[in-house]
Amino acid sequence: MNILYLHGLKSKLSDQKRQVLEKYGTVYAPDLDYNLKHILPELILEKVKETEINVVIGSSMGALNSYIISDVIGRPCLLFNPPLSKHEGDHKFQTNYIKGNSFKQLALGGVDDIVDPKETLSFLSNNTSKEEIDIHIDPKLGHRIPLQLYKEQTKIFFSKLCF
Repeated sequence: MNILYLHGLKSKLSDQKRQVLEKYGTVYAPDLDYNLKHILPELILEKVKETEINVVIGSSMGALNSYIISDVIGRPCLLFNPPLSKHEGDHKFQTNYIKGNSFKQLALGGVDDIVDPKETLSFLSNNTSKEEIDIHIDPKLGHRIPLQLYKEQTKIFFSKLCF
């Protein structure tokens, strides 16, 4: 299993969270600079063009890009506090992927002061079907994802993929 992990705006994949993901497969976590442009699916897929990606996981700005990439390549994704209201519409570009399962699981912080969960839920209600999405809201969670919650959400996500 090849896992594409996309970090947030001013962060990187921590060693502890990488270890969680490595239990499920090989992790590809490119360093990205979102300062000039927030939406980078073409650049990201170019970085991993020699790799068949099976799932996409992202946090914050990386989760926004993961959402788009999941739709483009037809692969499931796990999203932590994605700013989906920043989505700019259709992203159509050439890929070598055969569309498959684009199931999406989201973990949202109920008191996130960086990405408003109400805006994310509004976006989802207008842009997805209920069959393809699983939403977990922690009413006490802010924007940062604690390791224990990360482990739990990752385990749930991969269990739904029969892993």
